[in-house]
Amino acid sequence: MRPNTAMPTGPSISSTSSVTSASSASSSGSTSIFDELESQVRSYCRSWPATFTTASGSTIQAEDGRSYLDFFAGAGALNYGHNHPVLLDALIDYLRSGGIVHALDMHTVPKRAFLTTFRDRILAPRDLNYKVMFPGPTGTNSVESALKLARKVTGRQHILSFTNAFHGMTLGALSVTGNSMKRNGAGLPLTNSSKIPYDDYFSGATDDFLWLERVLSDSGSGVDKPAAIIVESVQGEGGLSAARPEWLRALSELCRAHGILLILDDVQAGCGRTGEFFSFEESGIVPDIVCLSKSISGFGLSMALTLIRPELDQWEPGEHNGTFRGQNTSFVTATAALNQFWANDTFAEGVRARAVELRDGLTQIANGYDGAVVKGRGFLTGIKFTDPSAASKIAAASYGRGLLVETSGPEDEVLKTMPALTIGSDELRSGVDIIAAATAEVLGAPAVHDSAVGVAGHENGTDPRGEEDK
Repeated sequence: MRPNTAMPTGPSISSTSSVTSASSASSSGSTSIFDELESQVRSYCRSWPATFTTASGSTIQAEDGRSYLDFFAGAGALNYGHNHPVLLDALIDYLRSGGIVHALDMHTVPKRAFLTTFRDRILAPRDLNYKVMFPGPTGTNSVESALKLARKVTGRQHILSFTNAFHGMTLGALSVTGNSMKRNGAGLPLTNSSKIPYDDYFSGATDDFLWLERVLSDSGSGVDKPAAIIVESVQGEGGLSAARPEWLRALSELCRAHGILLILDDVQAGCGRTGEFFSFEESGIVPDIVCLSKSISGFGLSMALTLIRPELDQWEPGEHNGTFRGQNTSFVTATAALNQFWANDTFAEGVRARAVELRDGLTQIANGYDGAVVKGRGFLTGIKFTDPSAASKIAAASYGRGLLVETSGPEDEVLKTMPALTIGSDELRSGVDIIAAATAEVLGAPAVHDSAVGVAGHENGTDPRGEEDK
């Protein structure tokens, strides 16, 4: 989401201002301390200027007494909602026990419990054989480790990524990111990476892999074989484009045929957001490396994983490290989340059912506006409007009505919904109703159409690449 960049103005505080006056301003609900002291890089607070205090499930409470329904879920870091009681109890019990919190990569009881549970609940039932690396606290740490390992293992430097991709804000991750605004923030050339078309980039007019297959097979093409190709099953920040299963399979087969590693970035779309634990499960592929973060801790605590095929785990001890590569509090809540939600298929089935409700509600809204298209998969679904400015205006109007919802895409042209996977049907309906009212406020009353849901690229369509939540 590209925030409102208008600078808030607040009372200036001179160098002689006392700590007492600052404390007084803070206690009275003022936001002046944020304007005075916090960097201009802050973004979400410009679109959502409330000062938040407490949260439970899908509801956030603000200092002024207003409550907000949350269709943002911590940018996907809160798949199980705010302060889920099972996870909260596990965390509090552990902290009160005096258990070790910080241990770098040493052996601890919580790490053992997490690895055992992750193997038994996630990897083994899916017949996945991965080594687990703790690369650092965030998704971009996972991506950096994946890129570094791919280059180390293959001895090749170049990485291919996709149009409109987003993989993180550190230099390596930025080099494989498509968004020009984020790339420009690097301040230096981003090299050793090239972009290739994502699924349906040419609206079906061109076979996506025709050029790549040809140049990789031609020793005279002058195109060096890359170390890896990194891809998102659903482009969470790139406009909610969702790759078709057959496209992902073709990509996987191309990589295998040419000895190229396939890195699947599941930082935002993973941990159940598309209706399965991994977003690539529907396609049946097995990536060489998988990046996970955001909701792997289950509680909004910092945690990331890099999953590696065992034969690729060629690190020297300490060759890639970090001070915060595995906080024990995150292991505790992650283990509780896996046991609570992923012991069987019941939770995933419920997510898929409510994801259909969400898509149906958004489709009803899109049907009322010429050219509007529903995009995405599962609980990572939104509406693309023909007017690129509409989504941001609708998000702002939704906030005014008590809903947190953001935008996605190179021009923020997609209204992006990302509710907690634990949200109930009534809350889901309330959020969709707010979006409908906000859309009518911005674009006018919806038109009445005789036809049902159309096809992407036609009026009032649903993008077929994300049409079903299987």
